[in-house]
Amino acid sequence: MKNNPIGIFDSGVGGLTVWKEVQKLLPHEDIIYLADSKNCPYGSKSHNKIISLSVDNVDFLINKNCKLIIVACNTATAAAIETLRKNYSIPFIGMEPAIKPAALNTNTGKIGVLATKGTFEGRLFKETSKKYTERVHKVIQIGDGLVELVENGETNSSKAELLLKKYLDPMISAGVDQIVLGCTHYPFFLPVLNKIIPNTIQIINPAPAIAEQTKTILKEKKLDSNKSIPEYQFYSSGEKKVFQQLLKDISKIDYTINPIN
Repeated sequence: MKNNPIGIFDSGVGGLTVWKEVQKLLPHEDIIYLADSKNCPYGSKSHNKIISLSVDNVDFLINKNCKLIIVACNTATAAAIETLRKNYSIPFIGMEPAIKPAALNTNTGKIGVLATKGTFEGRLFKETSKKYTERVHKVIQIGDGLVELVENGETNSSKAELLLKKYLDPMISAGVDQIVLGCTHYPFFLPVLNKIIPNTIQIINPAPAIAEQTKTILKEKKLDSNKSIPEYQFYSSGEKKVFQQLLKDISKIDYTINPIN
């Protein structure tokens, strides 16, 4: 089991922001990444549909002998993580908006959270908010349309900038000093976000913390690999061109994207 791969799945290409941090922190681990781009976005789908899609993704990765699976999708985590942990014996690591660090680090007492509808409606977001933001004012915004822009390769477009300004200007006007990116697709907008957001506001990307958690769990379970040269595999249920380009942008390597048969 030690040298079996880590599995990562997302509704699309957003989880590559997690893959990037995991492969950087854990350079001896094989990783299999699954993008369910055919069914993207998950944010507007029903609770039961998201669970069903997540189970299909997990079954695919388990058939590839994955020893641990990262649910690199906030919406899928919110809807399905309890079901997955109940029905499978391997460890799962899920995403949740980084409310805790935002609440602990704010000086203005005001934080912004940009996420999908499914994430905001999930138990994890509600419980974390209740626990850490009792004395903090939250400005929340559903990021309708942002996932689709990433999936279409429009991360640096004028359309993306206009939509992000529309969503973030109210947060900036409200005086937030922390903005939580509550969807793994959103870090692909960082070049645009850095143009829009004053440098007095900290942007919180949860992906590095997920990589750290993965490292911790692997050590605890004695599942950390000792391979010298890692192997990376990529699969998509849908369009591959944008996937390949974004992956090349972050890795500087031209990987093959495999279809799901």
